[in-house]
Amino acid sequence: MQPSDTALFEERRPFLTGLAYRILGSRAEAEDAVQDTYLKWQASERATISNPAGWLTAACTRRCIDMLRSARRTRVDYVGAWLPEPIQTMTEDGPEEAADLSSTLSLAFMLVLERLAPKERAAYLLREIFDQPYEDVAAALNVTEAACRKLVSRARSRIGREEPGAAVPKARQDELLAAFQSAIASGSTAQLASLMREDIELKTDGGGKVLALLQPLIGKADVLDFVGGRLGEYWSSYAWQPVDINGARGALILDGPEIVASVSLACDAEGRLTGIYIMRNPDKLVRLGDAERTIQ
Repeated sequence: MQPSDTALFEERRPFLTGLAYRILGSRAEAEDAVQDTYLKWQASERATISNPAGWLTAACTRRCIDMLRSARRTRVDYVGAWLPEPIQTMTEDGPEEAADLSSTLSLAFMLVLERLAPKERAAYLLREIFDQPYEDVAAALNVTEAACRKLVSRARSRIGREEPGAAVPKARQDELLAAFQSAIASGSTAQLASLMREDIELKTDGGGKVLALLQPLIGKADVLDFVGGRLGEYWSSYAWQPVDINGARGALILDGPEIVASVSLACDAEGRLTGIYIMRNPDKLVRLGDAERTIQ
């Protein structure tokens, strides 16, 4: 492979990684998909490729679709609630770029994407999030442009009103995180309750490897009872480290140097708390702690 070919691939790597992560919901699997794309690129007749960026996007998308179909069969037997693998993000972008990252990378939006079939998910992401022309999306999916438009339309319909929108200001996110931490530390949930929607959801992912709720909690009363009671007992001796997770404010929960959990919060356009996502699965925590800006 010529140096220019390697440089071209590396230039596209952040885009490919961001696309693969959003399709698969796993950083580890996304990196595998991008590596598979690199190997295919290395073995290709590059002199015959007129649009390298489009070729790489198509190859990565098709590999991700195959991997997602296999992963979904595996997730049928997953113990407890499944959450996407959280990633710690650090960006020097301006407010507009940071807001775009937060709205399209949040765990809440990633969970919404789980409603879509693999091709719908890929088509929606390429068109609506990465702003690819329908012609290029259709080529990547190896379908007609008319079929591609139907995939995107069906995806929009299934997602409904929960498409990514304006991100909530960081100051409000910090307020929500502080109220959540205070409720756990003190057992008093009045302040947190005033910031919640009635239909709030709390999910924990232990992957069957550590203690975690097997079913989500839905509704303010049950969530507050758990946060102010059992969670306060479990986490009483742990330290908190506020960080950006998936483009929004969250926290790492530490037992000494060991990360035992991560917390991500979701809120609506009015800044009311709509979701609390707690990652306990050790396999999905190993990459946290070192912030990188490699996801676009």
